[in-house]
Amino acid sequence: MARRVKLFFDGGCRPLPIGMELAVVVGGQSHVQRGLGPGTSMDAEWLALIEAMHRAHALGVTDAVLLGDAAAVIAQANGLVRCPPSCLGHFERFQQMPRPGGRTRIRYVKRSQNLAGIALAALHAR
Repeated sequence: MARRVKLFFDGGCRPLPIGMELAVVVGGQSHVQRGLGPGTSMDAEWLALIEAMHRAHALGVTDAVLLGDAAAVIAQANGLVRCPPSCLGHFERFQQMPRPGGRTRIRYVKRSQNLAGIALAALHAR
């Protein structure tokens, strides 16, 4: 039986020169990318979801649960709502990327439970 692996993802948008940033947390390890250039918070959330899917595939996960707090992006990725024109490029990229073998789910978690969001927030603690 496959072991379920949770991958937490979150994207953020900071003023330049930082711009967009993302975090993926899997197995207790945070993977943060900063300085991703200008964009919107939706762009950053999509990039985080794409990175989480990439990591699930690279790790050979067979029962992946991708957890994020961007309800709109999750609904779009799951095909529950239509993707706005500004996000179609991200959606198409996401649809074409390799998937991990087995089962993959994309689910919503509260912001307070999103380990990737907590990792990003820790970068900006005052």
